Amino acid sequence: MRSCVIIPARYKSSRLPGKPLIDLLGKPMIIWVAEIASRAVGVSNVFIATDDDRIANAVNQKGYKYIMTSSSSLTGTDRVAEASLGLNYDIFVNVQGDEPLVSPKDILRCIDRKIKYKGHIINSYNLIYEDQDPSSINIPKVVINNAEDLIYISRSLVPGFKDIKYKINSYFKQICIYGYNKKELLNFLRFGGKSEIEKSEDIEILRFFELGHPVKMFKAHNNSLSVDVVEDIEKVERELRLRN
Repeated sequence: MRSCVIIPARYKSSRLPGKPLIDLLGKPMIIWVAEIASRAVGVSNVFIATDDDRIANAVNQKGYKYIMTSSSSLTGTDRVAEASLGLNYDIFVNVQGDEPLVSPKDILRCIDRKIKYKGHIINSYNLIYEDQDPSSINIPKVVINNAEDLIYISRSLVPGFKDIKYKINSYFKQICIYGYNKKELLNFLRFGGKSEIEKSEDIEILRFFELGHPVKMFKAHNNSLSVDVVEDIEKVERELRLRN
């Protein structure tokens, strides 16, 4: 089955404007992500979906293809869906442009899971680092069953507890690698706006829940760190030094 990676990248981030072009050890963050994706599926099957000429020029200078998308795209998945309209692939993998520590192995595993679970949206997860605060609203927490089906995802601390003695010891966070087919992406795009739960949590995968699409999770090899706020940059650069 033909697979590609689409990396959504917008310049006007509310928390960190210009985020895709943030310098990490002398290289724009979007290029770190594109290089990882190319190691998984090849440069010719990597596309950056953006609405900003600065991002388009930056990736073009490094030999990567870009697709200009609407400035009104509601989420990264909407942007990926729009970009997919002119592409002929069986599987579309969405790797967020603020995840410069994802593993190529996890992109390939996402593709494998999508081949196996054709009727599911695919997403990834891992343990929350010990030095991270599970209650942070910047970290979407996931709850899964023994079959790795997603039960719920929230910025709140889930699962919750009524009695402190039943508080769980380890929490899982979402890693932003997604796998879909074109029909699923078009269903997402044609919904016409954010769903109520999606708006409340500000987590786009919840729109698939309201559309009736089940989500199958897989545990990532790497415990990725995303860049959400300025304070994350130093942590990510430190980890990049260790890995490279």
